[in-house]
Amino acid sequence: MKEKIHPEYKETVITCGCGAKIKTRSTKPDMKLEVCSNCHPFYTGQQKFLDIAGRVDKFKKSFKKAGSTKPKKTVEKPESKKKPSKIAVKS
Repeated sequence: MKEKIHPEYKETVITCGCGAKIKTRSTKPDMKLEVCSNCHPFYTGQQKFLDIAGRVDKFKKSFKKAGSTKPKKTVEKPESKKKPSKIAVKS
């Protein structure tokens, strides 16, 4: 390794918004985080799924109007016989 070109690698403390402190080594001085593994909902098991837009309710409402959750079979309509159009023939 070349001398005097590498950053200084020193002990630092990472502080979370919840108050947890983690001692580690880094090239950066003391750092602050908003969320760590001690307070993140995914790691603590307090994760909640929110349906802010009401998409589930909207979906249920649309099927409630239809009356059934099963898809309906479409019936093919027979082709209607069209009357031939009158063509004027010039003589």
